[in-house]
Amino acid sequence: MGKKSAPRRYADNEAAAIGNMIRTSPQKLNLVAETIRGRSAQEALSMLTFSRRRIAITVKKVLQSAIANAENNQQLDIDRLYVAEAITGKQMVMKRWMPRARGRVGRIVKPFSNLTIVVREREEKA
Repeated sequence: MGKKSAPRRYADNEAAAIGNMIRTSPQKLNLVAETIRGRSAQEALSMLTFSRRRIAITVKKVLQSAIANAENNQQLDIDRLYVAEAITGKQMVMKRWMPRARGRVGRIVKPFSNLTIVVREREEKA
C-alpha cells in the first residue's frame, strides 16, 4: 500500500530536462535560452555549439539531456523534436563582501539560476 504515483506533468509527445544551480544570472541565461526557443533540436544544438557565450555549454548539456529523455523514456523521434519551452528562473544568490577604501565595503553578488527545457515532437503534416 504505497502512495499513488503523481500524474505526468508533460504530455505524451514531450519530454523535459531541468538544470538546477547554474552559476550565472537568470538574465544572462535567458539571453541564450531565447535563441533556441521554437527551433528544431538539431538547429538549437548547432547554435549552442558555436555560441560565444560561456553559459551556452551548460544550456547545451541540458538540451542534450532533454533529447535523451525524449528518445529513451518517451520513445519520441529525435528528428522531429523542437524546443517548445526554455524557461529560466532565479535560484539562490551568494553574497560576498570586498573591503574598499576608507573602511567601506563592496557587496559582491553571485547569482544562480534554474533552466527547464521542454522538447516536443512535431505533428506529421497530412
